[in-house]
Amino acid sequence: MNLDLSPEKLLAAYSVGIFPMADDDGSMHWLAPDPRAIVELEALVVSRSLRAVVRRGEFEVRFDGDFAGVMRCCADRSEGTWISSDILIAYQRLHALGFAHSVEAWQEGCLVGGLYGVVIGGAFCGESMFHKVTNASKVALVHLVQRLQERNFVLLDIQFMTEHLRSLGASEIPRDEYLDRLAQAIELPCTFAGHDSSHG
Repeated sequence: MNLDLSPEKLLAAYSVGIFPMADDDGSMHWLAPDPRAIVELEALVVSRSLRAVVRRGEFEVRFDGDFAGVMRCCADRSEGTWISSDILIAYQRLHALGFAHSVEAWQEGCLVGGLYGVVIGGAFCGESMFHKVTNASKVALVHLVQRLQERNFVLLDIQFMTEHLRSLGASEIPRDEYLDRLAQAIELPCTFAGHDSSHG
């Protein structure tokens, strides 16, 4: 099934809690999970050891330094991926328009972890994350939450629960509650990009 992945269609879909995923054969579907997994911004669990990694600056964290690279790394998985070539193209288009962003962990000039997602108003809809070095994606998530808090975002959507995300404080809410919170979030005049500093 071919989907319309134009920026207009994608943003309209995200605004009502729907997103696309591809099967291994390239066919695509619209999804709207119930329950929906989110991370309450004030509830992120940062262990003592992870806090020490962040404090020591073991990774250089960048915002939107290599959006396409993050997507490719997220797609490069041995167990298969839902990130098809069509999705790669569509989200890079969203990124060029300022609606999709990446948070990246770098070491010695190499991209070793990160995440990306779609921003509408005060909602960040996380799409995928990856790591090649222990703690790299967790550090990216910590910096993402810090930025969202600094810029008055109110919703961090992560779509589906995993044990890894649950250990970091993720929770699930009914789809109806998610849609209510999403409707309020997308009305907020939040800005994710701008003054993007690179820091450890």
